Amino acid sequence: SKDDLVTEYLVSRDQPSLQAFQDWYDAAEGGVADKVTAIFENVAKNALHPRWKGCGFLRTVVELADKPGHPAVKVGAAHKKRFEDWLASEFSKAGLSDPEKTARTVILLMEGAFAISMFHKDPDYILQAGRSASAIVASASKKV
Repeated sequence: SKDDLVTEYLVSRDQPSLQAFQDWYDAAEGGVADKVTAIFENVAKNALHPRWKGCGFLRTVVELADKPGHPAVKVGAAHKKRFEDWLASEFSKAGLSDPEKTARTVILLMEGAFAISMFHKDPDYILQAGRSASAIVASASKKV
């Protein structure tokens, strides 16, 4: 069914998407704030592609907003939570104060960047969100 296809598509995108974020983070020079900036910069670079349509997980959840128990919504929520948990783990390793709260804030900025850039087709929104995320991460680093 269409529902099964959508769900399976998201399942197939889960690990590759998370791996891309991890690769961008690991490849970035500098401290944890610079590494967070690199994630946003790479998303912005991808947003320049003419066929880029934003985050498939976000688009699917919006499309199925009236069906919170839908399997694809559950897959999307689990994906976002895995990304948040991975960030919190990285922030904890880096010694940030309150790594879970900081990860949640970065996720909020990422999701907002995905959403607004879909409206305006302008990756500068993603870059600005990345600068904000970097400043928040740098601030959490100084409080340690």
